[in-house]
Amino acid sequence: MQVNETTAEGLVRAYEIIVPSAGIADKVTEKLEVARKDFAMKGFRKGKAPLTLMRKMFGQSMLGETVQEIVDGTVRDLIAEKDHRPAMTPDIKVVNEDFKEGDDLTVTVGYELLPDVPEVDFASIKLEKMVVAVEDAAVQESLERLAGDAVSYDVRDGAAEDKDQVVIDFIGRIDGEAFDGGTADDFPLVLGSGQFIPGFEEQLVGLKAGDKKDVEVSFPDDYGNEELKGKPAVFETSIKEVKAPQAAEIDDELAKKFGAEDLNGLKENIKERVAAEYNQASRAHLKRKLLDALDEKVDFELPPTMLDVEGKQVAHQLWHEENPEVEGHDHPEIEPTEEHTRIAKRRVMLGLLLADLGSKNNIQVDQDELRNAVMQQARQYPGQERQFFEWIQSNQQAMNEIQAPLFEDKVIDHILDQATLTEKTVTKEELEAALEALETDAV
Repeated sequence: MQVNETTAEGLVRAYEIIVPSAGIADKVTEKLEVARKDFAMKGFRKGKAPLTLMRKMFGQSMLGETVQEIVDGTVRDLIAEKDHRPAMTPDIKVVNEDFKEGDDLTVTVGYELLPDVPEVDFASIKLEKMVVAVEDAAVQESLERLAGDAVSYDVRDGAAEDKDQVVIDFIGRIDGEAFDGGTADDFPLVLGSGQFIPGFEEQLVGLKAGDKKDVEVSFPDDYGNEELKGKPAVFETSIKEVKAPQAAEIDDELAKKFGAEDLNGLKENIKERVAAEYNQASRAHLKRKLLDALDEKVDFELPPTMLDVEGKQVAHQLWHEENPEVEGHDHPEIEPTEEHTRIAKRRVMLGLLLADLGSKNNIQVDQDELRNAVMQQARQYPGQERQFFEWIQSNQQAMNEIQAPLFEDKVIDHILDQATLTEKTVTKEELEAALEALETDAV
């Protein structure tokens, strides 16, 4: 077997491999001999079928299988011998596409190497962690929101006002014909909630119990039901009750509705939740600042194909963000700009840096951490948790997408443990403004 290096520029490597026909023939013969031991052919005892007949019957398929094994093994051995770390799957091509038995096989192999990632002095990175204290006003604001969520409604006389709840019967018709889903009895509707299509709730303001009204509206052009989209409708509506909202008292009874023993316990729960939200936001800010600092400190050669693929993904992603009305991918190819390439370079470089650091320090996501993350995602599908688990177990790519951010966060923690951190107490508004400033330059 002959291996010739044809390209060695930067991270790019390419080779030409020539496999002699004799070697291929010997491998085919070996395979046929192994298969013959258990093969029974009419007119011959088991294992005694002539090799010439075996070759006539199975030689062509054995040839294709043998060539694939030889190519795969040769490429694997080549990479091991060179001690290379390909960045992506090697590109393997058979040069003589009309290859047949008796020919030498010529194959080209190309791949790009993962770069050597330089060491970084993490202690030299100076970062400021923004810390927000949970003030009583924030707890009180959350309490008031909970009380608003726990609002009740009491029947009252008089005309319905915005924020009131009306109990209604209605029948919806299009061109005089009732349609599926357009009829209900004793339906509680809070006026101004936006629960019904635009224009419906406003026409009920000022009506009293016992009143009837034909509510004339049109379904929006983007309505989910294709049969109703954009069509005018008339709803025969009867007001059965008008109810005024009654805000819940902020007391022990409210606390019990939200799983606390008393009001003080609810306040502590809220304080912990708000503190967790602040910490999460502070962490996001600190992580972004760390990545910015790393981006300034490291610069190394990147695999061209990896950079090209990421640049196209960035261009595609940002194009869809700018054109949210286009849901599919039936659009012209988006050519990456210099800005897209800049973002891609940062992403690839930081990704390789974090992956290299995690590998060198044996940073791993254990099964308990991964299981907890899967469980958290499963909660987003109430009633379908089991199906979600089964889907995740059978979908390695989906599992990798859950594992990747966990791994990244553990590597980030490893770096932060070595970096120089100072804390700065700020207000909630200052933290939000700092995050918003980063989002304007998001990558």
